[in-house]
Amino acid sequence: MATTLTQTHPLLTQPFSAATDFTLLADYCEQFVETALESDDPALKMALCARLNTCLRVLEPGLLEPIPDHLKDSFTVDTLPVDTPRFEPGCIELCGYCLALTRTLARHGVMGETEQQLTRLLFDLVNYFAAEMKAPRWVRTAQGVQSIDDVPV
Repeated sequence: MATTLTQTHPLLTQPFSAATDFTLLADYCEQFVETALESDDPALKMALCARLNTCLRVLEPGLLEPIPDHLKDSFTVDTLPVDTPRFEPGCIELCGYCLALTRTLARHGVMGETEQQLTRLLFDLVNYFAAEMKAPRWVRTAQGVQSIDDVPV
C-alpha cells in the first residue's frame, strides 16, 4: 500500500482571529491570493481560497470601526504619500473581469447572496469600464491640445 505524503503550505496554518489587527489580516489576504495566483496545485488553490474567505469574514464586521489607538501612529505621515491605493486595471484586464463575471453569472454557478454580490461587482466594474472608455483623453490649453495625462493638476 502506498502512502501519500501531505505537505502543508505555511499559509494554511497561519493563525488569526477577530483579535488580530486588521492590518495583519489585510497582509494575510494579500498573501493568500498571491500564493493562489502563483500556484499550479488545484488543491492548494482551493485551500488558499478557503483561508482567504475566512480571513475576509473575520475582517468584515470591523470594516467601519475606527482605527484603534495603538495603530493610529502607523497611519500618520509627515508628508503626503506619492502613491495612494487605486484600482486602475487596464482596459483589457477590466473587460476580462467583466466577461468572467458575466460567464459565471450566466451559468448560474452561484446563488443567493453570492450571486447578488457578484452582480453588484459586475455592475460596478461595467460602469467603471464604460466611464473609462468614454473618458476625455485630451484637453485644449493655451499651448494647444494636450493629453490629459500631461497637464499638471
